[in-house]
Amino acid sequence: MPNLHDLANRFRALHSTGRPLVLPNAWDTASARIIAEAGAPAIATTSAGVAWDLGAADGERLDRAAALEQAVRIAAAVDVPVSADIEGGYAQDADGVAATVRQVLDAGIVGVNIEDGPRPAAEHARRVAAARAAADAVGVPLFVNARIDVYLADIGAGPDRLEETLKRAAACLAAGADGIFVPGVTDPPTVAALAQGIDAPLGVMAGPGAPDVAELGRLGAVRVSVGPAIAQAAHALVRSAARELLERGTYGALAGGYDYGELDALLGS
Repeated sequence: MPNLHDLANRFRALHSTGRPLVLPNAWDTASARIIAEAGAPAIATTSAGVAWDLGAADGERLDRAAALEQAVRIAAAVDVPVSADIEGGYAQDADGVAATVRQVLDAGIVGVNIEDGPRPAAEHARRVAAARAAADAVGVPLFVNARIDVYLADIGAGPDRLEETLKRAAACLAAGADGIFVPGVTDPPTVAALAQGIDAPLGVMAGPGAPDVAELGRLGAVRVSVGPAIAQAAHALVRSAARELLERGTYGALAGGYDYGELDALLGS
């Protein structure tokens, strides 16, 4: 297993290959191993999926200890770099974010997403700066991905959102962010404008109805993830299979499942 510094550099290099870094999001050890086995060069967690797996709602309702325990398990389950979605940092202030990042690094994780959510732009930048300083203090080139929720949360009038996102992105980059993540937008003109206006790798969150990965790459996206969508699809299968079994007594939804022996071997290795 590479040391943490080498793993961090390996993850950082994935953002400069000339094609998008595709990150199917994991939420537990099983999903992480399955995604890695499918060929993913790195794993990104989904905070929503992790929260649901641990019996909590999304939206910073999961405490730091529980979230990081899950992150430790995920990082230990795979040999590829792991980036953790730490929401707003699981802390009341920037000093607390620094403490979270130190624990993230102790877990063997080499990237973080830090979101602004309802916080003022200046507070988000302070949290990004605290994350950067905590990693720099131990000499690990942690990839700090600053998430900006202007589009996701419908902040401001539609025509003003691009300018506001670019303004927040510039503040985060000045604070030490390595990349900018803008969920909630996949329309080609806006993605292209964001890529042109942000002097750092742009990440977008895709899903059904979005341009495919190749097109997002042509538009300038460097990083493409799917957030909680895989977890949602998995849980939808649980619901449909349970309802079919309970209401009709049939098993159609179970067809095509992961081979028992193959899955057992993958997770038992």
